Amino acid sequence: MKIKKLKLYTKTLELEKEFYSKILGFEVIENFSNSFTLKVGWSELTFEKSQRDCKYHYCFLIPSNKLTQALEWMQKRVQIIDLENGKKTQRFESWNADSFYFYDASGNIVEFIVRYELENHEYSDFKISDVLCVNEIGMPTKDVVNLNNQLQDNFGTEFWKGDPQRFGTNGSQEGLFLLPNYNIKEIWFPTSIKIKPEPFSAVIINNGKKYFMEYKNEELITPNNKAHN
Repeated sequence: MKIKKLKLYTKTLELEKEFYSKILGFEVIENFSNSFTLKVGWSELTFEKSQRDCKYHYCFLIPSNKLTQALEWMQKRVQIIDLENGKKTQRFESWNADSFYFYDASGNIVEFIVRYELENHEYSDFKISDVLCVNEIGMPTKDVVNLNNQLQDNFGTEFWKGDPQRFGTNGSQEGLFLLPNYNIKEIWFPTSIKIKPEPFSAVIINNGKKYFMEYKNEELITPNNKAHN
């Protein structure tokens, strides 16, 4: 699965645009009074102005040999979130991945991740254009199994790894929906931010087919049908 487009909502649109375009240097490919869109590798990331204060967790994929370089590059531009004992990176053994975290201008929890099994090496010095895609988006729910089944039925995506009661994932290493049960897993690692289902829309590609989806009021909505609760 690949996330081709992702639209999120923010109360601080101008600050968010400055953060991503000026501080980090992503290319703005669309710019309107109430929204802007960034090119993020094969993905497009849109922020739209909202009166609601949303807090998301999402992730960018970087080449599998660029963790240290990307961390050093980012530390010159943003505050990296400290993990236990002051370390900056987190190892995920069962995922064969490493990552680090920071906040954007809206207070979203953003992650850079390397997935070693993808073997997507890049041998020049790290630059922001090395970011390959939007790799993950948090999709909190109170019923992981049900939401996973809806995703599978609508898009043909499959449960990847995790606990279907507490925190599961749906998709593939190139693109994942994170499915925390917010009644059991209450905060986003590695922060104290409470997990809540926030609205977003996306265009994904799976098995060569393109799908539009919206997640709103903890309900998966597709153009042709409104998924069951």
